[in-house]
Amino acid sequence: MIVSFWTIGKAHDAYVKQGIEDFTRRITNYFKVEWQIIPPLKNTANMPETEVKKREAELVLQALDKTDYLVLLDERGKQISSEALANFIQTRANESTRKLVFLIGGAFGVDAQINQRANYQWSLSTLVFPHQLVRLILAEQVYRACSILRNEKYHHQ
Repeated sequence: MIVSFWTIGKAHDAYVKQGIEDFTRRITNYFKVEWQIIPPLKNTANMPETEVKKREAELVLQALDKTDYLVLLDERGKQISSEALANFIQTRANESTRKLVFLIGGAFGVDAQINQRANYQWSLSTLVFPHQLVRLILAEQVYRACSILRNEKYHHQ
C-alpha cells in the first residue's frame, strides 16, 4: 500500500520541513510514502471562495484514481485515537487498498465534490492549526499508528 499525503498550498516551510521529512522517512519502514503538494491557484484575489474551492476540487479529482481511498482532513470529520488510526490503516492494508490518500484542503477548505468523494473524513482536533503544522502532525500520527501496529515503543516513550 502507498500512503500518500496531499496538500493544497505552497512547499513545506523551513520550520516544519525537517520534521516532515523525518517522519516521512520513518513511515517508509512500513509503507511506501509520498507527498503531493498541489500549488495554490494563481490570481484568486478577486475570485469568490466558492470558485477557488471548486477549481481546487477539480485538480484533486483529476489526480485521484477511482481506486484511491481518500481520507479528507476536515474539522467536521470524526476524531479518533492513535490506536483507532492504527486499526484504520491496518484495515485499509488488509483490504488491499493500493493507495491511501490523506488530503489537506486549501485555505478555504474543500468543495462539496471532495466531501462526496471522500471515503472517510477525519478531524485531527477541534482546534484550528496552520496547514504547515497539520502536515507535520499528520506525518507524525501516521508514523505513530505504524509503530502501534508493530508494537514498537515510540507510542509509549
